[in-house]
Amino acid sequence: MKKFTVPTRGEVAPANQAIFDNLTKALGFVPNLYAAIAYSDNGLGRYLAYQNAKTTLSNKEKEAVNLIVSQVNNCLYCQSAHTVIGKMNGFTDEQLLGIRRGTADNPKLNALVKLAASITKNRGNADTALVDDFFAQGYTNENLVDLVLQVSDKTAMNYLHNLTQIPVDFPLAPALELVSAISKN
Repeated sequence: MKKFTVPTRGEVAPANQAIFDNLTKALGFVPNLYAAIAYSDNGLGRYLAYQNAKTTLSNKEKEAVNLIVSQVNNCLYCQSAHTVIGKMNGFTDEQLLGIRRGTADNPKLNALVKLAASITKNRGNADTALVDDFFAQGYTNENLVDLVLQVSDKTAMNYLHNLTQIPVDFPLAPALELVSAISKN
């Protein structure tokens, strides 16, 4: 398989160079996966507009979805990135690991995580009991649409990383098996 490398600023279109500059100002660096999207002259701008669009989900809810979808899709890059971002949004290490295992300590967030996992595992054919619980926890039709859009956002990035194996430039998320083994000792 062809090795997929991270393009530099000079290797991308001028529009993407401007986005690289903005990302560097905002984050201090250009995440490798974003840089990979910049191989497409229009891809990075299009993706960032989609990712940053308004939603009914809170940042914390979005991060919970991002984590469980990335876990289901076995994407180490996104598990690692969203562990960092999840902490920035108020999750503890234990809560982040719980979400990656498919549960949350808050009933409403738990319903969201379980439904997001089911949507991802079953390619949109979620368990009806999980859909019912999602609505029973106070979520609406609008929230369901936004959940599906969030799952699709993260699935696209998971697939891009899983296909390209771009190097992870965030602290690595711990493997769940390793965490379980350490916590038992």
